[in-house]
Amino acid sequence: MSGTRSSENKIILIKRKTRLEELVVRYNTIQQAQFYIERLGADFSDYVSEDFHYRKAVETAVIELGTVGRVQLLERQHVPNFIFGEQDTVVVLGQDGLVANTLKYLHEQPLIGVNPDPQRWDGVLLPFTVKDLRHLVPEVFRGQRQVREVTLAKAQLNDGQSLYGVNDLFIGRKTHVSARYQLELNGVTEQQSSSGIIVSTGMGSTGWLKSVLAGAAGIVHSAAQLQKASGARTAPAAGRGGHPVTGAAEAYTAMAERLPWDYPNLYFTVREPFPSRTTSADLVFGEIGSQAPLKITSQMPEDGVIFSDGVESDFLAFNSGVEATITLAEKRGRLVV
Repeated sequence: MSGTRSSENKIILIKRKTRLEELVVRYNTIQQAQFYIERLGADFSDYVSEDFHYRKAVETAVIELGTVGRVQLLERQHVPNFIFGEQDTVVVLGQDGLVANTLKYLHEQPLIGVNPDPQRWDGVLLPFTVKDLRHLVPEVFRGQRQVREVTLAKAQLNDGQSLYGVNDLFIGRKTHVSARYQLELNGVTEQQSSSGIIVSTGMGSTGWLKSVLAGAAGIVHSAAQLQKASGARTAPAAGRGGHPVTGAAEAYTAMAERLPWDYPNLYFTVREPFPSRTTSADLVFGEIGSQAPLKITSQMPEDGVIFSDGVESDFLAFNSGVEATITLAEKRGRLVV
């Protein structure tokens, strides 16, 4: 292969296990995996088809990339501990989640998101196919492709540990038990008990943040309708939702849909805050800027965690006395478009 490739540039090709591969790991053989899936009434052939197309995509990607540079195949689970070279080009054989979970470990190396099976997967972060790689990657090497910058979030603990997030950070408990902590933003401090805090970037604003805001709007709107139907006194109507809180939540939901990937601030939302004699629920939504970090001090004796982008297995322990400073990351992601 070294005699036929056009450069010695290093390309890191990142792949994941298919659902079938994960089932075989769990049940030891394909036959046992098939028995398990079909016993539940599911279509095992769909797992086989997905696995076939993904393996074929990996094989083709290795061949295509091998003509333009030195290729190293890397499994998803090894990404957090892998040391990427400054000049490496990273190719991710999607889905979208794999792109996000790779981007946060890079230090501004360009990342190319590839859709391995366009008939199966949609992909906002997967604009390319395997067949594009032979012509696309040399253009990236020469700096001829447009690159979109992505703002990242960062959680920095007072013990020196840190974690980055491409879409969002979650701060709370591993279990469904309420999280207890102190929140501080712009000099305002509040003791809280809640289901946790979500911090979203511009890229992640259409995900978890949008979901939380849509839920808040729906709950308040439905509650207002029930009050009206029962004849109870309601607050004066305001905003598109017919209720001041509903209208505000819907406005923020619409705003989240328009945030660019390089939006210069972060947003935080507190899930299900519980007001009591010792906890409040006023500081539940806000913007985090470069000059206005969010500080959270854990009051959880155990099971406190901070994880990012939905990967619960890669977390920071966040137990009593640990302080986390949430702010914009000093680095940015770079996605080839």
